[in-house]
Amino acid sequence: MSMGHYTNLTDPRTELEVVRDWNGVDQVVLRSPRGAYARVSLHGGQVLSWRNDRGEELLFTSSKAIFKPPKAMRGGIPICFPQFGNSGTLEQHGFARNRIWALDEEHPPLNQNDNNSKASVDLILKPSEDDLKCWPHGFEFRLRVSLTKDGNLSLVSRIRNVNGKPFSFSFGYHTYLSVSDISEVRIEGLETLDYLDNLSQRERFTEQGDAITFESEVDRVYVSSPNVIAVLDHEKKRTFVIRKEGLPDVVVWNPWEKKSKNIVDFGDEEYKQMLCVDAAAAERQITLKPGEEWTGKLELSEVPSTNCSGHLDQPGIII
Repeated sequence: MSMGHYTNLTDPRTELEVVRDWNGVDQVVLRSPRGAYARVSLHGGQVLSWRNDRGEELLFTSSKAIFKPPKAMRGGIPICFPQFGNSGTLEQHGFARNRIWALDEEHPPLNQNDNNSKASVDLILKPSEDDLKCWPHGFEFRLRVSLTKDGNLSLVSRIRNVNGKPFSFSFGYHTYLSVSDISEVRIEGLETLDYLDNLSQRERFTEQGDAITFESEVDRVYVSSPNVIAVLDHEKKRTFVIRKEGLPDVVVWNPWEKKSKNIVDFGDEEYKQMLCVDAAAAERQITLKPGEEWTGKLELSEVPSTNCSGHLDQPGIII
């Protein structure tokens, strides 16, 4: 179905630019002064699009993506909560990505000067009666999505236990990056780390390479990872810098040729144009006592690549 069927609205309470998709679901549009753009759907709280000031799309969306709730759309940044992957009793990646979120009218301020030159939207998810049947824990999940004046995309998740007893969850920002050719991409910042290999029953290995490159299927959880990593796209001469807080793991996934053919909402050759690099809490669950709140942050930026290595040492890239 064409991506073009939108109805433009403006929410008078918030002055947000809102479009309504063909399923009647609201999407919020964020724009930076220099022309960068992001679009966030209330279906799943999912970022569907992030473009730089030259209009280039930086997130991958499958040409076969299904835009129909309750199924999550294949691409963008699905929010995985309260389960990451299929290592639990819930549906894969949990239910948050399949629910309709609400605009958060209260949006309590974050404890920092976070509104400085940012376009942002605040969303909230609370469990439905059906959610409580399959996962009986009271929570409030607040999500702030922001676009900085430089065009960086920021997601801040705050999950509060409003239950009478502790609960545990896993979490991930399942980030589909758009790349020119997967064979020309490398990741820096995960060298020498231990990882759990989901292709080998989560067996633990140690990364041996100077940088991670791709020539076959990859599905790994890099544990105790640094808070800044870089994804270098040699052909496009650009680097994605991924900054994270509160999320100890990085999940790297590309289905490659054979598995792509078995994914209904994914093109047979599309593995060449995408790479998932997810800031996550996947190895160990996070536990919240009653009244406690957890915060997990992700910031994505795009910078021109140079021909040499050392992107993580450049001024302005480290948090």
